[in-house]
Amino acid sequence: MPVDNSTHDRPGTHELSTHGVGPWPGDWPADEHYDPDLLRDGDTRNVIDRYRYWRMEAIVADLDQHRHPFHVAIENWQHDMNIGSIVRSANAFGADTVHIIGRRRWNKRGAMVTDRYQHVMHHPDVADFVVWARAQGLPIIAIDNVPGSVIIETFRMPESCVLLFGQEGPGLSPEAIAASDAVLEISQFGSTRSINASAAAAVAMHAWVMQHVSFPRG
Repeated sequence: MPVDNSTHDRPGTHELSTHGVGPWPGDWPADEHYDPDLLRDGDTRNVIDRYRYWRMEAIVADLDQHRHPFHVAIENWQHDMNIGSIVRSANAFGADTVHIIGRRRWNKRGAMVTDRYQHVMHHPDVADFVVWARAQGLPIIAIDNVPGSVIIETFRMPESCVLLFGQEGPGLSPEAIAASDAVLEISQFGSTRSINASAAAAVAMHAWVMQHVSFPRG
């Protein structure tokens, strides 16, 4: 799967946070996973401790060993600001690949640089995306509160699938709904008609995790 490595992963960019580690104390490790510049200067990237001082390419390769078999797809007709946040959640939940349908360009600010570690594919339109999904044997599971949708809490998601999300406000296009194998909605109990698109995506991804990932008890 393609991944954009065009920008080198170094401290000193907008990914800096208040957390991190300083220069490596003592002798440097010889493992090729480690980045000499990060060992020398410190690592303030937003990565888990396991990946401190690792090269970006090494992190991606390690993530590829245990990504989950669900994908995430987002229609991008209106340059939705939520797309970056959805990419960030996809990275956090271990999605295989994020698919951007429609406009190639999207606002990456909300991704907080996680798009460097997350596989991202572009599809010019819904038809192209559907051809890809069918060729991969992946059911398309749309998330939208439209008439006829099924409550997500009552639906058993396929282990291998694509979770498809629409734009903030209009939701999914009619073409996307028609191409989906199932349409799910998230249960709500307040006065608002819908929740934020990026929040809905995170809820849906976590629902998949709860169904398909085993956790130790106790």
